[in-house]
Amino acid sequence: MQQQGVTVWFTGLSGAGKTTISTALYQALLAQSFKVEILDGDTVRQHLTKGLGFSKADRDENIRRIGFVAQLLTRNGVIVLVSAISPYREIREEVRSKIGNFVEVYVNAPLTVCESRDVKGLYRKARAGEIKHFTGIDDPYEVPPNAEVECKTDQETIEESVAKVFTSLQQLGYLNHLV
Repeated sequence: MQQQGVTVWFTGLSGAGKTTISTALYQALLAQSFKVEILDGDTVRQHLTKGLGFSKADRDENIRRIGFVAQLLTRNGVIVLVSAISPYREIREEVRSKIGNFVEVYVNAPLTVCESRDVKGLYRKARAGEIKHFTGIDDPYEVPPNAEVECKTDQETIEESVAKVFTSLQQLGYLNHLV
């Protein structure tokens, strides 16, 4: 008996809360003995996609590489929590189609809230023109039209957002049975 794998893809602006929610969900799943891994966008860029920039082509390649690793883990029965801005709808849909067992979580927070949470000063630098192609400032973020879950982190606690994703995974059958 093996658990069913699934990729849970957290997408949203920088500072929306993707890493915070995915880390808390990771702990909750681990506490229940699920096989789970996190692929965080910042960590992946340090190792797997080092050298890629922030042009649309480089961002798409970054997401394809994350998606490839997520697909391998998913097909081997792992719950994969991906936390990546992934601003472009088309590449998210491409990755979804390749992985199959895929749950998209739109981590939604207004730009002003994300800017107020900006501990790295990235938004400030982008507004000053020091960083080009910054999502939400001079590069678009395409909102997912049909995300399975939406977490409004300016209105919900971390616990409420985690519970919302956890419940969705249960309702979709990913946490209820072994295959």
